[in-house]
Amino acid sequence: MNRLLQVRALGQQIWLDNLSRTLIRDGHLTRFIDEDGVSGITTNPAIFHKAIADGRYYEADLAALKARPLSAEARYEALVIPDVQAACDLLRPTWEASGGDMGYVSLEVSPALAHDRAGTLAAGLRLRAAVGRDNLLIKVPATPAGLGAIEDLVAAGVSVNVTLMFSLAHVDAVAAAYLRGLERLRVAGGDLRRVVSVASLFLSRVDTLVDKQLEALGEAGRAWLGRSAVALAKTAYQRYRERFHGSTFAALRAAGARPQHMLWASTGTKNPAYSDLLYVEPLIGAETVNTLPDATLAALIDHGKVAATLERDTDAATDCLAALAELGIDMTVAGETLQAEGLKQFEDAFTKLLELTA
Repeated sequence: MNRLLQVRALGQQIWLDNLSRTLIRDGHLTRFIDEDGVSGITTNPAIFHKAIADGRYYEADLAALKARPLSAEARYEALVIPDVQAACDLLRPTWEASGGDMGYVSLEVSPALAHDRAGTLAAGLRLRAAVGRDNLLIKVPATPAGLGAIEDLVAAGVSVNVTLMFSLAHVDAVAAAYLRGLERLRVAGGDLRRVVSVASLFLSRVDTLVDKQLEALGEAGRAWLGRSAVALAKTAYQRYRERFHGSTFAALRAAGARPQHMLWASTGTKNPAYSDLLYVEPLIGAETVNTLPDATLAALIDHGKVAATLERDTDAATDCLAALAELGIDMTVAGETLQAEGLKQFEDAFTKLLELTA
């Protein structure tokens, strides 16, 4: 049996962390969806920069847009919104068959708005209207301003993918923002069933940073190399289970609200000494999403070991995080460092993207 379909049978969605007109027009995305059960798409500025810079299907449209008196950002949106719409349409049957649980495409607000709550809300509402698809997720970073915007968007009935999460503090703050938004929507008489959210916890970058700190500690630190991100994800999932399957969420669930599923992001292994499926095989479990770049998706299809692993070794995950704390590694501080670095990377990618369309 196809390994991606095996993962799906265990309750985890596999999404593709990529989108381009080549994927759409050459039929690759259709095959991923129809044959492999890929049930969602995530995008970011770096993905769209690569698509436009390398893709042969953008040249004529970009030339026509450059002949019009538009801003570079308006040209960028005019290029990518049709791609997002096409991907949403390809995933629409998945969305319908799952009752809205699967089949989503994510589109990110400008990274320049990461510290602007009102601006993010306005951009999210505008992009949702421009795309005009039920199975769109507006992607918002988990910055302090982003948390407010997430609450506001959810309260307005907008489905959200929360990005740039790197710590349990981020996980807790994002879930709280989602719950506040749902409660506001419920009080306003909105339809809670139409709101979907995923909370994207970035993994490989956690190991990259923490491993450097562990190496500096010598022998005591080396015993924990390559273990922090998986421990973080397993612990985050336990908190998800407690929060969304417990009394905290019971009233909202009864009113039709959906849990905010954990999404494993940044799942391409950066350290060549580690398994190419380090952030896939140990983290397969129900009510989760794993979004995979092309190479990691190919690795899973080719040689992945599929089993329900996410709730295994949870004590070991707890021990790992405790050991890191004893060694003086503050995972909350690490998360803030990584979020700032990630936002800078997205800002740089967005700047390069706008240089293409200027």
